[in-house]
Order: sequence, then C-alpha cells, then structure tokens
Amino acid sequence: MIAGVNDFGFSASFITFFSVVGPPKVLLAFAGLAQLHSPRQLRMIALVASGAAVLVGLLTGITAPWLLDLFHISTPALQLAGGAIFFLYAVGLVLGLHLGSDGPQQDAPDLVSGVRELLMPYVVSPLAMTAVLIEAAARDSWTWRSTVVGSYVCVIVLDLVCVLLLTRLLRRTHHATIELLGRLLGLLLAAVGVDLVLDGLAELGVENLDRDGH
Repeated sequence: MIAGVNDFGFSASFITFFSVVGPPKVLLAFAGLAQLHSPRQLRMIALVASGAAVLVGLLTGITAPWLLDLFHISTPALQLAGGAIFFLYAVGLVLGLHLGSDGPQQDAPDLVSGVRELLMPYVVSPLAMTAVLIEAAARDSWTWRSTVVGSYVCVIVLDLVCVLLLTRLLRRTHHATIELLGRLLGLLLAAVGVDLVLDGLAELGVENLDRDGH
C-alpha cells in the first residue's frame, strides 16, 4: 500500500498522505470535539494540533534514515508495528472505545483536552508516521526527504483549512451520526491496518507461503 510511492514524486506522495491522514480521516475526530467545544476553542485546537502534526512530521521525515538506524528498525518491522497499532485504534472506533485518550471530556473541555483527543488519529497517527518514515528513508537524498515532508505538510494544511471552513457544520452534526460514521470508518481503517501488516509480511517473504505453509 505504501511501498513504491517513492518512484512517482510529490503527487503520489501527496496522495498517499491524503489517504492516511487527509480530511476524510480526521474531520470525524474534529466533529466529535465540536460537540464539546465552542467554535473559537475548536479553531484554536485545530491550529495547535495541526502545528504539532507539522512539527512531528518535519522531525520524523528529515531524520528518518537516522531514526531507523538508531533503533535498528527494518521497513517490514515498521509496517507490522504501524499496522498493528492502527488496527487496534480502528477496532476501538468500531467498539466505541477511546483508545489513546482519557475518553470524552464532559467537564470544562479546554485546549489541552482537545489536543489530547487528537494525538492518536492526527498529531502522531501511526499510519501517517509509518508512511513518512518509509518514504523519507527510501532515498538517501535531502531533496527527496524534503519532497516527502512537503507533501505531508500540504495535507495537514488542507486538513486545517477544511476544519476551519466546516467548524459550524461540524458543531451541528448530530452525536448519533458521528458515532455511526465513526464505527463505519473504524471498520474501514481496520482493513487499512491489516493491509499494512500484510505489506510488512510480504516484505519478509511470507506471501510466498502457500496454504499448506510451504
């Protein structure tokens, strides 16, 4: 799913990041926050969370080769870990659980609680960080790493613009609708996590095994 994108440059890299952390994936998370925060608070949360996501993406993308070498991480291991974490998060969505957070903030929701809710799905999305690391480390070139980071930042900026434009609409979305869409999205994201794990297994040669295990 992620492998091979480095052969096509900025446009394919942008499409990859759009698919893993673009508006279709993050607007639902912001819609949940919109039920608890005022429009002004939601905009501030979006700005802070997007800024944090950009910072994390920049650091991860620019230092990707050294990070993988420092921790002795192979691409298949990264795909397996990222896919497994994302799968667990997606299952949480399907079951209505709030993995990676303290659960819904019903009492005096503030900036900190809002940003905390966005850590797993947005700021440090396992799937997005996996994609950044794999793509940035694919070529030993500052130009290529800048291209990967640039495409990632463009997607985050697009996310921010969508949230700012749709703030009032998100606040008017019924809670039951958000829950329904969240569980449906969780099912789809679980499949994405499984796909990433399969990519990691394929890198290890597991795809060459037949049904009898030979």
